[in-house]
Amino acid sequence: QVQLVESGGGAVHTGGSLRLSCAASGRTFSSLVMGWFRQAPGKEREFVAHISWSGGRTYYADSVKGRFTISRDNAQNTLYLQMNSLKPEDTAVYYCAATQRAITIPTSARPWSYDYWGQGTQVTVSS
Repeated sequence: QVQLVESGGGAVHTGGSLRLSCAASGRTFSSLVMGWFRQAPGKEREFVAHISWSGGRTYYADSVKGRFTISRDNAQNTLYLQMNSLKPEDTAVYYCAATQRAITIPTSARPWSYDYWGQGTQVTVSS
């Protein structure tokens, strides 16, 4: 089993920044492929970003490309999402996700590609 705990959410104004963290335990962190998803009220869970085991490969949703950066510290068992230039449409609960399976770039954007999920952290961006 893998336990994931997100933190770092909060309320900011348009243009602000937040850094989300996801602490992992239960498996060797460097063996996990990781992702960030988000879900706004009344909407489906949406892919945000993906990062490979080593951190050498990343993949972003078009809606966040150039504003968000996913990274990981395998020594600290932690996944990050740096979010800059935040917009009201970024308001959502943000979830980190993990799998030990090898997944391709296209499938990394699918929630069902991941086996473990955190409880989520709320991000609210006001205009």
